[in-house]
Amino acid sequence: MGMQFLRGSAQAPKGHAIFVARSTGNSRTVYCTYCVVPPIPMSLTKYLPPLFAAQIPAEELRESQSIVNGMPIPPMLEEASSMEYLQRLVDLRNDDFCDLGTVSPGDEGSRVQMAILACQEYGELYSAYIAAAGQLSQSSSTTSGTSLNAPSLDDLDADELLIQAMSDRQKLTELGKLVGMVRYAVEGHDTPLLQDTKRKMQRIANKLAEKYRGSDLVTSAVDPRARGAQLAELYLSRAFKLLDEEYADIPAIERSIRELQDGSR
Repeated sequence: MGMQFLRGSAQAPKGHAIFVARSTGNSRTVYCTYCVVPPIPMSLTKYLPPLFAAQIPAEELRESQSIVNGMPIPPMLEEASSMEYLQRLVDLRNDDFCDLGTVSPGDEGSRVQMAILACQEYGELYSAYIAAAGQLSQSSSTTSGTSLNAPSLDDLDADELLIQAMSDRQKLTELGKLVGMVRYAVEGHDTPLLQDTKRKMQRIANKLAEKYRGSDLVTSAVDPRARGAQLAELYLSRAFKLLDEEYADIPAIERSIRELQDGSR
């Protein structure tokens, strides 16, 4: 959903953050929730009474054992006293502070959904960071004492480590966010932003298997023509269908891609 870190860093999330969103009716009115990622992987289903646990599909039970989730507390965005108060609070508590954009105050469903999706995104960033840190620690321990020219922390590419730690789903999700950014740069004729975002997209696409056609996705996203955005969306949709093994939907997407490509010639 593209949260913006007002305090802290997406490359090194602390695992606890205050999320804020502004009211669509009055920008001075803000809503917030607190997100925490448990430092120890846990499954709430483990603590459910057997009667309730029996109602949850076995597949979901297995998945919940291995996924580190961000949990919103409270489970929806609630009105806060002021933006200034939240800023003082995160400084005192040393929390991350993330801006989620705007939300309709009267739409409680959106306030719940925004809190959940933001926590999922934050949890994925945290998991990628921890995984990358683990790889770095393991690499350092195996090479210490064997090389006098081992790279220092400053020499390592944190972004590259994070990309390597991402799952294919996380890579595709990040590409989807960057597509929106690159189209904004294209339409606004912002060349520096366009080039920087394109480089980020290429780095992620290079880490994906060829079957996802990441290079075609990047090429389409930076195409200034209207068809560029359409093709990028189709390639992204195709990649997710392939990832989810929804193969029956792929031929229709590929036909749409060919029609767009043939129509531009």
